[in-house]
Parts: sequence; structure tokens; C-alpha cells
Amino acid sequence: QVQLVESGGGLVQAGESLRLSCAASGSIVSISVMGWHRQAPGKQRELVATANSGGATNYADSVKGRFTISRNNAKNTVDLQMNSLKPEDTAVYYCALRPIWGARWEYWGQGTQVTVSS
Repeated sequence: QVQLVESGGGLVQAGESLRLSCAASGSIVSISVMGWHRQAPGKQRELVATANSGGATNYADSVKGRFTISRNNAKNTVDLQMNSLKPEDTAVYYCALRPIWGARWEYWGQGTQVTVSS
């Protein structure tokens, strides 16, 4: 069984930074892709960034150059450093895990709210 627990959300002003953390537990974590998604009010959930166990990362165009995902395989954690935050980054951010044998994000955290004021 996989569990994901996020922390680090909050309220910041535009231009400031915030760091989200996700702690994962479960036997398949080490062989899975970990990622961060977000969902703003009235919008579909979108993929923000991913990191596989080998260190490869990918980002949505909207966050490239501002967000950095980092994964610690020894601790089964994945962080999202968010710099130069914009009001449009306001959303609930979810940590998720996708087993390498599948195409779906199978496991989700409870979500953490990030609010960026202008």
C-alpha cells in the first residue's frame, strides 16, 4: 500500500518562494515516477513536474525556470521548490505516484493549498 503525505503549502505574495514536500511510503515507491500536480478552482488538474528514480525530470511549460523538483530515493521524498510565484500558481497541489509499468497516476496525496496574492 502506498501513502503520500504533502506539507509546505501556504499563503505568499507574488514573487516569493515556497517549498512543498511529499513523503511516500510503500514497496513500489523506489521504482515509480513521482510528480506534482495542481488544480485551480474551476480548472482541470494539471501536471506540474515529474521525477523518476534515475533523476530525470520534466516540467510544465508554465513553471519551467521557476519550479524545481527534487527527489531523494533514500528517503522516498519528493520536493517542489517554487520561486517567483505568480497569482496564477494558486491551486491545490498534489503529490502523486505512477508505477513504471503503468500510464496512470495511481496514488495521490491529500493535497496542500498554495495561494499567491498579487
